[in-house]
Amino acid sequence: MTTALIVIDVQHSFTQRPSFETDGLAAYLAAQNRLIEGFEAAGLPIVRVFHVQPDATGADPFSLESGHVRPLEGLRDFKADLTVHKTRHSALVGSGLDVWLTQQGIRQLVISGIRTEQCCETTTRHASDLGWEVIYVPEATLTFTMQHPDGSPLTPAQLRARTAAVLDGRFARIMNAEGALRAVTQKDAAIA
Repeated sequence: MTTALIVIDVQHSFTQRPSFETDGLAAYLAAQNRLIEGFEAAGLPIVRVFHVQPDATGADPFSLESGHVRPLEGLRDFKADLTVHKTRHSALVGSGLDVWLTQQGIRQLVISGIRTEQCCETTTRHASDLGWEVIYVPEATLTFTMQHPDGSPLTPAQLRARTAAVLDGRFARIMNAEGALRAVTQKDAAIA
């Protein structure tokens, strides 16, 4: 097992934020769930990452006390080989994930989750800099409309395209879900 699927921040917390949008949610979940299904079928490890914020009052939907740090509705139920909590954009900072991946002999990561241009992109860059091979699956990431400094909108499709462009060939290989599953299962079968 040299490849792991990283499922980043696919949590109910986002539904409690005003920026949450359902446009694109069904397509994202279909791609995300396909990756999970494929990794399960291949017997490859899946890591669940939750973003958490300290807030004993539970007012922050990303605090454990809020009750919102749980899988997003519609996400395929799966048994994670590891679940970590992170407090930074990169899933590799302060979560112990890097140590576990190294101990397991994982050499390649498939990155998916929420948000495309934040935690998914940051984790991809960080993982690449630390020496992991990375496959980034834009269709298996979700984000929400942002604004340029001039107030004009930056759509989720534009954010996904921009993120793919800046990561491709520098920090990751960009693939769709089916391509990633083919690449991963062929590579791991060849190694076994």
